[in-house]
Amino acid sequence: MNDFAGKTVLVTGGSRGIGRACVLEFARRGAVVALTYYPGNEAEAQEVGQLVGANASIWPLDVVDTKACTQLVEEVVKKHERLDVLVNNAGIAIDGLVMRFRDEDWDAVLDTNLRGAFALCRAATRPMLRQRSGAIVNLASVVGEMGNAGQTAYSASKAGLIGLTKSLARELASRSIRVNAVAPGFIDTEMTAKLPAETKEKMVASIALGRLGKVEDIARAVVFLAGEGASYITGEVLKVNGGMYM
Repeated sequence: MNDFAGKTVLVTGGSRGIGRACVLEFARRGAVVALTYYPGNEAEAQEVGQLVGANASIWPLDVVDTKACTQLVEEVVKKHERLDVLVNNAGIAIDGLVMRFRDEDWDAVLDTNLRGAFALCRAATRPMLRQRSGAIVNLASVVGEMGNAGQTAYSASKAGLIGLTKSLARELASRSIRVNAVAPGFIDTEMTAKLPAETKEKMVASIALGRLGKVEDIARAVVFLAGEGASYITGEVLKVNGGMYM
């Protein structure tokens, strides 16, 4: 399939996990993919770039730096001449009970997951407005919808991202720019692989389909929302959680 041929896609946090799967799926469908990585993860990003080949460009980015976010979008557009899709995937999780949660940890999670996504949306809006077309897909989370004990900061950041998605969708719809979110459930990643077996069993027991999701499950949902098959969908939060939360 080449349904993204001639289009440029920017994926943040594209060196591992869900971001990596998104990069590979967009590339498989013919897109030119600009992927960002957190400084220090260059080796992983280069590996993804080699898998994609000539249709990949690789950029270091700390999304907490909003000026760097703006500059990055400008450089990507300068290099690839357009920007058709933005996927806000970069994010962190710092867990802990609220009574012991530190201000600096709260700030780190909100700045990365929400402020960074806002800065990239703001920057990407400019070239998309000129094109009068584009799609933004934000990676939210099931805990942004249902909450989770010990994840107040992460849940708040993802709930805020859902609000950003819906408001921006209304703001940009008249210019044919769509904004949606994907809310993953528990996904089989490096992070969940390190959890104790008992914890994983409890997680799986809460999922109607009886298994953890795969990064490819999320990537396919992201690509769907970014593509022509979702041309009449905006402001939506697509749950991809195996029936954990309905």
